[in-house]
Amino acid sequence: MAVENKPDERFVRGPVKTYGLMELVRGRSPMVEKGPDDTVFSFPIVAILEALLALGTILVLGFFSLVRNAPLEELANPDLTTNPAKAPWYFMALQELLLHMHPVLAGIIVPGVVVLFLIILPYIDTDRSDAGRWFATPRGPKWVYFTALYTVIAQAGLIYFDEVMGLRGLGAASPLLLQFVGPIMFGVILFALPLLVVWRFKPTRRELMLVIFTIIIVSAITLTIAGFLFRGPGMHLYPPWGMPDGYNPWSSL
Repeated sequence: MAVENKPDERFVRGPVKTYGLMELVRGRSPMVEKGPDDTVFSFPIVAILEALLALGTILVLGFFSLVRNAPLEELANPDLTTNPAKAPWYFMALQELLLHMHPVLAGIIVPGVVVLFLIILPYIDTDRSDAGRWFATPRGPKWVYFTALYTVIAQAGLIYFDEVMGLRGLGAASPLLLQFVGPIMFGVILFALPLLVVWRFKPTRRELMLVIFTIIIVSAITLTIAGFLFRGPGMHLYPPWGMPDGYNPWSSL
């Protein structure tokens, strides 16, 4: 039986149609196999959530400002330097790094490498199959928890080791070895150990990026807490409740 070939009615020219076929391209769209049930609309769903988050943040800050005054000190005196002289909390991690390595390494090279990694990360991990999913894979939470715990212990151990051994004071005698080679070696070991452990389980590229990203974030948090709560006069380590000369970092909160 002969079948009449009829043109596709979707592409028939007509004066009342407001659309047409412009181009056919090879490839897959990120919206393939995604229906309305799998889609979160930016408006109003996400917009409402962002508004609620903004209002909640304002309420928390407003309540905190009512119960606690801002920790402002007297006018700066150029003849009297506070001890310890600490940077704002958002620069505390960099100030902590300055205690353990050369200023060029702590202030330029290390932050530059971290920023460069964050810039090229989307080009390293191009898989979009797990986009929008927390921890990407079922093994992701395990790797993140393991890496976070390892990073906290390793960073705390390195900070205490440097304080006990006094490498900061010995840096003037051998700046190349103790201020460049040593910190770089410890940094490579810090990243290499968890990657080697994870590598035994044949991780995906996304899981490897999760491990590296977790090390960076948890290191920044650990260095910030160490500098803010555990650095006393002379930028030496003290327990927060045992600071000499009446200095207590909790009093500024």
